[in-house]
Amino acid sequence: MSTIKATAEKVNPEDYILSVLSPEDRLDAAFKIAKEAFKKTKLNMRDIENSVQSIRRKIYGEKK
Repeated sequence: MSTIKATAEKVNPEDYILSVLSPEDRLDAAFKIAKEAFKKTKLNMRDIENSVQSIRRKIYGEKK
């Protein structure tokens, strides 16, 4: 049991959460964080949404 506990202490919870998410879910999380980060800038939400859509089209194709 001591090796399991030692390993658990080395695992960063944020890294674990990101590792179990799909790449698309990770991208969604990154966009949500970016939206919050840019809320108080001169950019408006439409600019941010347009950028998000543009990046998604490049990564996932025209579906989204």
